Amino acid sequence: MMLASYPSAPELTDAYVEQVWQSLPAFVRPTLFVPATRLSAELGCEITIASESLQYTGSFKFRAAYNLLASVPQKNIVAASSGNFGQAVAYACQLLGKTCTVVMPSTSAQVKIAAVQSYGGVADLIEVREISRAGRMAQLLEQSPDAFGAQAYDDYRVVAGNSTLGKEILAYSHFDTIVAPVGGGGLSSGIVVARDHLQATTEIVGAEPQPGNDASRSLQAGRLIKNEAEPHTIADGARTISLGQINWEILQHGLAEIIEVPDAQTLAALKHCFLYANLKVEPTGALTLGALLTNPERFKGKRVCCIVSGGNVDPTVYAHAITSNPTL
Repeated sequence: MMLASYPSAPELTDAYVEQVWQSLPAFVRPTLFVPATRLSAELGCEITIASESLQYTGSFKFRAAYNLLASVPQKNIVAASSGNFGQAVAYACQLLGKTCTVVMPSTSAQVKIAAVQSYGGVADLIEVREISRAGRMAQLLEQSPDAFGAQAYDDYRVVAGNSTLGKEILAYSHFDTIVAPVGGGGLSSGIVVARDHLQATTEIVGAEPQPGNDASRSLQAGRLIKNEAEPHTIADGARTISLGQINWEILQHGLAEIIEVPDAQTLAALKHCFLYANLKVEPTGALTLGALLTNPERFKGKRVCCIVSGGNVDPTVYAHAITSNPTL
């Protein structure tokens, strides 16, 4: 299988993916696989959760950030993130002896802002109605021309780093379907790359918050569509304007479909993880289980792996989610 077929990422070759698969696992934690027995019985399918909530910095983003930053010579890093990529960048910089500034919306989860700072990163908080993350990042890079601008998802090194999770899932068991959360597309692209590199036949379904359904609309239209502004959704890790260009080139042919998940179903899935799987997950991490709740008939009789992408959530948001109705 030849992966070097993406105009925006000619570097994303089989040889490069193999190189990352050999080197990166030494620096990341293996994902945790948890059978979701109660939800499986309720929905009539066999569900396994692949949880990255115990990954370094609490989400899959560390795979991408470490792979990216270990491959660049610059010591000063500028990134933009709603939180998880920022934490991962800050921790990777700490490990690699680098410094970073992370542009973050002022509405980011406080636990994520605090984490960036605890790893030694500078959290540059912005009002997204006044300036975009990309706009502020461009300002900082102009002020520091020797810095490296780390992209959270639209970079072949990010995709390759995330593909290590896909490799773990495909090696763990034979699944009919893998459900991956979709924001900027870095994680879901990595899962597609892993599947294609291994020449597996597993279908990959995206789970996207309904209030920010740009990827779903793009897939249906056959062209990249952007949100007019950062979407208002409980899934803060998926508050993206659009898919990255590299990610779009991978996903438009690599995904079977994208399920749009209402926030209410995301919160119901989060609550289920706490009550019945003993997992603390963030709303974005609950998107995939929310997709099953949204369209249960789609998965009847199948062996399904749902990726829980992380567990970084503000205590107040989490407490409300697990104590509110309706119950499952």
